[in-house]
Amino acid sequence: MELEVRACACEMAKSIRMSTDKVEEVGMAVVEACINAIEHCRAADGQLHLGLAVLGSAEAEEPRMLRITIQDQGIGFDRSKLVPPRIEDNLRSIRKRGWGLKIIEGLMDEVNVLSGESGTSVVMLKVL
Repeated sequence: MELEVRACACEMAKSIRMSTDKVEEVGMAVVEACINAIEHCRAADGQLHLGLAVLGSAEAEEPRMLRITIQDQGIGFDRSKLVPPRIEDNLRSIRKRGWGLKIIEGLMDEVNVLSGESGTSVVMLKVL
């Protein structure tokens, strides 16, 4: 499923003439966001919702950025309770997990996570 979502997001990025490197970054971030949602949302319906939007600017009619939203209707989470991953800990541990949001934030220009009892939305922006 995450590969289909990646394909949609990458096609949208290509359609607005985003550079090849940025298209790949969008693709990796989308896959990571989908995997996070699939693994952690615990939604009764098991569905993810995808939103794609091309955003322009008031001065120009040309697209300026791509907005991608991955939304689930799971149990949500409190981001302030997440323990930030540390490379030192992961090097010594068999479990190499906990890097998803950090990876997404490194690949995208802006990332907003909205989470509550009715689910989580990850909104990612990539500027051209």
